[in-house]
Amino acid sequence: MTSTVAYLVLLLAVALERVVELVVSARNIKAATAQGGVERGFGHYPVMVALHTGLLVGALVEVVIADRPFLPWLGWPMVALVLAAQGLRWWCITTLGPRWNTRVVVLPGAPLVRGGPYRRMRHPNYLAVVVEGVALPMVHSAWLTALVFTTANALLLRTRIRCEEAALRDLAGASP
Repeated sequence: MTSTVAYLVLLLAVALERVVELVVSARNIKAATAQGGVERGFGHYPVMVALHTGLLVGALVEVVIADRPFLPWLGWPMVALVLAAQGLRWWCITTLGPRWNTRVVVLPGAPLVRGGPYRRMRHPNYLAVVVEGVALPMVHSAWLTALVFTTANALLLRTRIRCEEAALRDLAGASP
């Protein structure tokens, strides 16, 4: 198996993981809205979906078209970071349980979750996204995709975090 084929398998595994996330998210959103959950941030969500899809497509296209090599001294540590990011992401998902979703849906009056990774930081899931956004393309030295995604993601996360903080403050009555 060539490194490009192995990389495609990794990208497909991450894409499949995203589909699983969307299924979990849809189930949780349905339950949250049935309990009075309120959604905020409609406008930035399609941009987020496009950006995350672009990460996967861009990484593959860059590796194939620009013939980016797999450099073991870089690629293997990046694989470890991708796996660590997935672990952190699923720690966040399991910690938030039915309150986790890919949108900004808040249950009015619900207290902030302060367990798991939220014990140590305010937005650990976004740390996972940032790490993955750099590491996943760099597994196969797709530096341009890593640069473009990281830059665009920084702008998007600024909007997303502001939206979440406002929703938590306004709806959950939680002081961030």
